[in-house]
Amino acid sequence: MIQLLFRRVGLPAGVLRVDRIVDEARHSADPVRLMELFGLSNLSATRYVLSAHPDRKPGPIAP
Repeated sequence: MIQLLFRRVGLPAGVLRVDRIVDEARHSADPVRLMELFGLSNLSATRYVLSAHPDRKPGPIAP
């Protein structure tokens, strides 16, 4: 029923969910919070945080 309502307005529920995850990743930058809120795996939550905050991406270790 809910998916039907989203389809009527032209917004798939999956797209809305991804948008909500990205928005939360921008605000919190905490992968554990994303895991708890959205039931994501560690890898998925980390990817969302790194895409929302590319400056936090680990680089090569300096000698």
